[in-house]
Amino acid sequence: MVGGGGEQQQQEGALQRHVMALIVGHLRENNLNQAAIAVSNATMTPLHTEVPPNKLLDLVRKGLSGERDESAKMAVPLASLDKGGGGGGGTTLAGYGPVPIIPKTLLDFSAGNQGTPKSFAKHDSRHVSEHKNIARCARFSPDGRLVATGSADTSIKLFEVEKVRQMMMPDGIVHDSPIRPVIRTFYDHMQPINDLDFHPQMSILISGAKDHTIKFFDFAKSAARRAIRVIQDTHNVRSVAFHPCGDYLLAGTDHPIPHLYDVSTFQCYLSSSLQDSHVGGSINQVRYSANGGMYVTASKDGAVRIWDGLTSHCVRAITGAHGSAEATSAAFTKDQRYVLSCGKDSQVRLWDVGSGRLVKHYPGAQHPQMRCQAVFNHTEEFILCTDESQNEVVVWDTLTGDIVSRFPSNHVGAPRWLEHSPTESSFVTCGSDRSIRFWREAVKSSGNEHHSSSF
Repeated sequence: MVGGGGEQQQQEGALQRHVMALIVGHLRENNLNQAAIAVSNATMTPLHTEVPPNKLLDLVRKGLSGERDESAKMAVPLASLDKGGGGGGGTTLAGYGPVPIIPKTLLDFSAGNQGTPKSFAKHDSRHVSEHKNIARCARFSPDGRLVATGSADTSIKLFEVEKVRQMMMPDGIVHDSPIRPVIRTFYDHMQPINDLDFHPQMSILISGAKDHTIKFFDFAKSAARRAIRVIQDTHNVRSVAFHPCGDYLLAGTDHPIPHLYDVSTFQCYLSSSLQDSHVGGSINQVRYSANGGMYVTASKDGAVRIWDGLTSHCVRAITGAHGSAEATSAAFTKDQRYVLSCGKDSQVRLWDVGSGRLVKHYPGAQHPQMRCQAVFNHTEEFILCTDESQNEVVVWDTLTGDIVSRFPSNHVGAPRWLEHSPTESSFVTCGSDRSIRFWREAVKSSGNEHHSSSF
């Protein structure tokens, strides 16, 4: 008995020492050196113990996810999507499926490691639906099974990707009934939709709009057309993003500071260190890093800013990232080492998160007017963006910076938005011509749709 109790105490002591080392390491990573020294001295933890980057945040995130899973077992499950709901039918979509394992691409930009430009596969394009006004934005679900689009007509359409694939099958295949990929349509905003995001675990879609609201839609309920919850902001909501744990969300607005909301209480938090933020313009886009430890903003003043996900302090301001032109998009790589940005100076650039230095420049696409996005493909081997002057989709090899493909967008007028699937070789373009076009890697030539060229 005594031996067993002593062994348990030893295990608990070792666990406490490990936790303290993680805390000290986390404080040092975030340049909170005085706090790290205080904890180190108080707990007799070595100050320079090496721990994996963001390890503490990863463990906390997994723990919170486990708590939510336990709570979900005791909760009433969300209603599944019924047949006939919103024009779709026959498929149950309560929550998300497993996210496939995507091969990791090593983004090594050191001399001699960039190699020869890769070939971008040919893609088929298909018009899958249209709004009653300009299609302004799109977002895929975490598992890639769904994609939502938002419009100036204030509506949101939710598509089932598998049904889009069925629409794009080669000619000659007969279907038992018409395929309707739009499975939900939501109407609850008063002004145009600016951005969308899916909850990381639950069947909830949020939208940010010019009517100063963020709205929550439960797409598991087939009869739902209106929001189940509403956040009333004080400004035009330009961009929205869920924290990876789902408990918080960020809003980029006409206010120069990101608005952080607690999803449970709707309480709004702002950074208390405004003098360190170098603020200067409305926020066009906000996106979290993969583990939520950081978030990035692209602003109308041309700057890209990186913020601490815990303290909400601006830890790095890349002022003039796009000169005096607007920075229109910014997003982290999966390993959180780099940020990809796009601006109305017609430039696409990759930045090192740790130093803020420019790593790579991707020239050759003109986009001086629209709120354009530059995005990675699902493996991060390629970067995609649009060229307004030529009405084309442009593709670069991420490592070499070479253009490897450019092809007509098939829209009437240049696309306003491009969003790539997180799980496969497919993407969506939204146009001023109101249309939504779905692109997928070509399997067989259908003979009546454009294929992209590849070098």
